[in-house]
Amino acid sequence: QLSAEYNMIVANITTPANFFHLLRRQVTWGFRKPCVVMSPKSLLRTVISPLKDFTHGKFKELIEDDYAKPYNKVEKVLMCTGKVYFDLLEKQEQDKRKDVAIIRIEQLHPFPENQLEKVLAKYKNMKKLIWVQEEPVNMGYWTFLLRTYYKRKDLEIVARKPSASPATGFPKMHKEEQQKIVNAAFNR
Repeated sequence: QLSAEYNMIVANITTPANFFHLLRRQVTWGFRKPCVVMSPKSLLRTVISPLKDFTHGKFKELIEDDYAKPYNKVEKVLMCTGKVYFDLLEKQEQDKRKDVAIIRIEQLHPFPENQLEKVLAKYKNMKKLIWVQEEPVNMGYWTFLLRTYYKRKDLEIVARKPSASPATGFPKMHKEEQQKIVNAAFNR
């Protein structure tokens, strides 16, 4: 809600290498702009990037799906950010779903609309475009996405039901709700 007119960078990074490149980009820019990273610390403890990802490449504002190929077989595209990606990836690989692609949005503001449209254009047979978030539907990035990416009228949402609290407070219930979100994303 505080970001507008390109006044800051807001990111939710899923790999250590991309986090490194984001920080490197911040330092090498010829201007200064605040960068807010929403990634949980747990990802930095559990996710590993190969050394070559640190030494080559640059910051990726979004990361395409490497698993769901060829592109013409994909009928559903799931977009997400943050650690929910790893739950979706596990389900995709477990069920061998080559008909569902998962795109990670690593930079939320400024939203990488042009890059996303180029990636979506590859999926000629896409029938559904779904935003998946683990937060309740009245929280998280959904309302921001509606304001920012409003031209996509076919965008749907899979999230927890509206709530006054961001989490249940019970790990077992959270895990069950997370599994429901993942299943709904693939079965909708």
